[in-house]
Amino acid sequence: MELHADRTQRVALDTNALAWTPSPLPGVERRMLDRLGGEVARATSIVRYAPGSRFDRHTHGGGEEILVLEGTFSDEQGDHPAGTYLRNPAGSSHAPFSREGCTILVKLHQMHPADPQRLAIDTTQGTWVPGLVSGLTVMPLHAFGSEHVALVRWAPGTVFPPHGHPGGEEILVLEGVFQDDQGSYPAGSWLRNPPGSAHRPWSEAGCTIWVKTGHLPDTLPAVLIC
Repeated sequence: MELHADRTQRVALDTNALAWTPSPLPGVERRMLDRLGGEVARATSIVRYAPGSRFDRHTHGGGEEILVLEGTFSDEQGDHPAGTYLRNPAGSSHAPFSREGCTILVKLHQMHPADPQRLAIDTTQGTWVPGLVSGLTVMPLHAFGSEHVALVRWAPGTVFPPHGHPGGEEILVLEGVFQDDQGSYPAGSWLRNPPGSAHRPWSEAGCTIWVKTGHLPDTLPAVLIC
């Protein structure tokens, strides 16, 4: 399956408008954002667990990255409430479940094999630091090589100067409305700006976004062992 698989192309989706499709396990559904492969795939998805649903133990040959959006996601490492940022490195395994139900952003098979760090960060308790312009605050989450992941909070009226992303940029709008010279993106919007792209972002109303940069050049295998 190929869905927005060409990373040289820009994508802007309202994830709230996408249909939920069933996964192989009952009670687990997903909204597919990009995908290259079958059930074992390089994929980015919004995944919803019904209360009491679970996956059997499985291995992530290419790693797994998660942001818990609603509810509580759980595995052998513990319970991870909304706002938790997780990284399970390539070769790790777990048996995830949710007692009360949850919704998560999931990225599969997109980690560098030399990045071994496992993370579980409660962003509701994290520290915000000043950004590059007035009105911008940042919570760094992870960095490896050219890849950087963070939460970014924009005060109302914040404007960032025009700039480029040599390694691409990916954004999920968590709260408020994010804007740039190509559109306006309310909460639930997912953007992928390809390597070499440029824009001038701002937020009139204010917003909070999850943002990942420097990770889009195709330097990894498309599909690794699940």
